[in-house]
Amino acid sequence: MFNFFEQPWTLLGAAVIVLFGVLTFRSVWPEKCKWWQWLIPVALACLALSLDYLVQTDRERINSVIDAVISAVEREDCATVEQLIAPDYHDSYHRDKADLIRHCRRSLSQPLIAKNIERNRLVLISGRNATVTVFTTTHFEANSWVARDYKSFFFFKGRLDLKKQSDGRWLITSITPITVDKQPARWSDLE
Repeated sequence: MFNFFEQPWTLLGAAVIVLFGVLTFRSVWPEKCKWWQWLIPVALACLALSLDYLVQTDRERINSVIDAVISAVEREDCATVEQLIAPDYHDSYHRDKADLIRHCRRSLSQPLIAKNIERNRLVLISGRNATVTVFTTTHFEANSWVARDYKSFFFFKGRLDLKKQSDGRWLITSITPITVDKQPARWSDLE
């Protein structure tokens, strides 16, 4: 089923159909033409764009969290990453949120990432939980240890688990690396 809050195209399509209906009505019954009849398709188009702009769905909120964390890692901004991590964070390598942030600060203390290019994203929402699988190409700074010792870019695939908080925000509760250059990876491989 269409979710009018996630995309305006269905209602915009309906506005075009209504416009054709108004044009047909006005050509068949010219004596019944009124100026306000043009407002019907315009109002429907405005409604479509307003719903898309004003109402942010869970999927849009989750995508904005993922975009923000990818951008923060690219900028090497651990403070922003910390804001996007849930207090009850844990994964197979980090005991808690503080441990992850320490790892983030240690890894990103030197120039490392030049840019992250997201290639694909799969979002699965189940109630108050969501799982996002992200595929990125990460380009490293030319003077970073990764570029010197290995190569200048890697393909990453990772899974991020998110949970909707009581205030309505979505925060990351777990991050799991899946592959690096199409080879299975764990957190310990990324040290």
